[in-house]
Amino acid sequence: MAIVQILLNAVIAASLYALVGAGFALIFRTSKFFHFAHAATFTAGAYLTYTFKQIVGLSLPISVVFSLIGCGIVGLLMSRLLFLPLRRRGASSLVLLLSSLGLYVILQNSISLIYGDHIKSIRDAKVVEGIPIFGARITEIQIAAILGAAVLIFLLHTGLRYTGAGKALRAVASNPTLAKLVGVDSNLVVQLAFVAGSVLAGAAGILVALDIDMTPSMGMLMLMMGVVAVIIGGVRSLVGIAFGALLLGAAQNLGTWLVSSQWQDAIAFAILVVFLLVRPRGFVGG
Repeated sequence: MAIVQILLNAVIAASLYALVGAGFALIFRTSKFFHFAHAATFTAGAYLTYTFKQIVGLSLPISVVFSLIGCGIVGLLMSRLLFLPLRRRGASSLVLLLSSLGLYVILQNSISLIYGDHIKSIRDAKVVEGIPIFGARITEIQIAAILGAAVLIFLLHTGLRYTGAGKALRAVASNPTLAKLVGVDSNLVVQLAFVAGSVLAGAAGILVALDIDMTPSMGMLMLMMGVVAVIIGGVRSLVGIAFGALLLGAAQNLGTWLVSSQWQDAIAFAILVVFLLVRPRGFVGG
């Protein structure tokens, strides 16, 4: 049935949007600027997996693990080598945003230079028909994307609520000055947020590459979709971000069914404009 397929496609898209959006929100809440280079980390996850699997010759599971570690290191290096020195010099959010945008351009072009602009794949399995569910179809990779996103979001939610590092992250996000007064190292917390957020973005990039392959420019549109999900749901709530991602995925896939796939991105940004005008803090607020 068409409606079941639309629902499945919406959940698949929402899983990826939620991962990217949650990572972006984690970095944004602690560092207070729009991290454009988050899109490059998303792309790096896919290309690191390609490097470890296709070039080095490791198995896919080990390649994924190494790639996620690599994405965390990329996020840490971004924070320590660029954004931390700028913050110490009193750089404004606009300066940090422009620096992040410049870093994204450098990283994307570096990936193009090293790997080329053509499509690359990390899939070994033959293209097979999806698993039937009530007349709709879903592939094993897409199921893995849904389950993987759910597990990572749950782990992030649990970590933020019940661990010391998570409480420090929430404290810096809420009031960095007060957090500093009670002994929280805000610079260390921001670096931790970059590592965790980059791992989430890298995981999303790997899942996308396993499903539809990869190109060096794959990150920016996915970042925009993640940001729209954050604005819809509210930057302070992982549940809100997940709900915003689901609403966005459903609207895009319903629009594709009713009109054309060419309208997917237009629908997403139309929803963004509506929420910015009507409810800029999202459903949950923040």
